This record gives sequence, C-alpha cells and structure tokens, in this order.
Amino acid sequence: MKVLVIQNHAVEGIGLYARYMVAREIDHEIHHAYRNEPFPADEDFDAVVIGGTPARVCDIDKHPFLQGEWGYLEKIIEAGRSCFGICFGGQILAALLGAEVRSSPEPEIGGYEVWLTPEGAEDPLLAGFPETFPVFHWHGDTFDIPEGALHLVEGRQCRNQMFRHGNIIGVQFHIEVTVPQAARWTEEYVEDLPQIEKTASQVMDECRVSEPQMKELAYRLMDNYFDFIA
Repeated sequence: MKVLVIQNHAVEGIGLYARYMVAREIDHEIHHAYRNEPFPADEDFDAVVIGGTPARVCDIDKHPFLQGEWGYLEKIIEAGRSCFGICFGGQILAALLGAEVRSSPEPEIGGYEVWLTPEGAEDPLLAGFPETFPVFHWHGDTFDIPEGALHLVEGRQCRNQMFRHGNIIGVQFHIEVTVPQAARWTEEYVEDLPQIEKTASQVMDECRVSEPQMKELAYRLMDNYFDFIA
C-alpha cells in the first residue's frame, strides 16, 4: 500500500491522519500541490488523500495547480484507485462524480456535532463510530451527494457531511484537526470569524474540548478506510 497525500494549502495539512500513517508505518508521500510541483506518476499509488484549501471548487479555473489536480484525480478515479477527500478534497471529488458544489446554507467554523445516517450506521467505514460525534469545521461551501453514492453522515447546518461512492470517499468535516492546527487557521483565516460571531479563542476552545474524542475517531476512521481498500 502506497498513499499520495495532496496538500492544497501551506497551513492545511492532514493532521492526525498523517500521524496515523506514520504510526502504522503506511508508506505515503506528501505532494505540495499549491507550490505547483509536478504530480508524480499516478500508477505509483494505491490511494490518494486530498486535503483542504480556502479556494472554491467553482473557482478552480483561477488556480492552475487545481486545474492540474482535477485532471490528475480524473485519471486516478478512472483507474479504479481509491480517493479520500477532506473538506475541499471532498468537494472536488463530489464535483468529479458529477455532483454540485455550492455555498452552504451557512458557514461552519469551530466545533459541531454530526450524526450517522442509516446508511452510515451500516457502512464499514464507520464501524465503531457512535451515532453522534463531535467534529471541527471551517468551510463555507457544501457538496451534493453524487448520484449512486451513499450518504453516510449528516449535520444540522450543513446536511451533507460524508459520502462514499464505491472506493471514493468525501468528508466535509474535520476530525483530524488538533488545537495547534486550529490556532494556525484562526490566524490565517481571521477574516472569516465575524461570519459566525466567534472569537479565535472560542474556536480553539471548541476544538480543545473535542480533540480527545476526535483523535480516537480519526484513527478509527483510518483503520476502517485502509481495511476497506486493502
């Protein structure tokens, strides 16, 4: 198993998911797409994990590196390899599968709760998950569930939180974020905070309260994911 991690912004790594891969000695390579690095040969990888960025799917044509990423992911999907997309990563996968990506009913920043759908409660990706669990958010867009995909997790403000289409998985929420990472986001994206009437301290406190359970669930999700695609 060899995994390519696509990092789409300097401050948006994949946090606990990367720690998991190191701890489990999963062979992986981090590709800094935002630096316009050329993509490696797609046949060298069994799975691709796609991280977030403040860029919007509807604005991909404004970002040459994302145009290249779109074509690269098209080849990955056509070859039948697995993709796991986080936040923007989930949105771009939804769009590649023909679903609409649009503005959320309202932006979500900080700590929230989401819950399993009936399909999610039966899906092997979410084995061992509680019916309701805490997540961290920082997004203003949402994806529709692609045709033929399973809707696995939903939320109140933003209903569509996770889908699976075969071995293509899109996740809107973050359970991989730690307090130091949340702190960096409050500095990088400080202009977003007035939209949800929260201070940086409130956002970090919400992350801090949920971090222990999110870490447990992040590792469980990765266990399930790598078992699923093995």
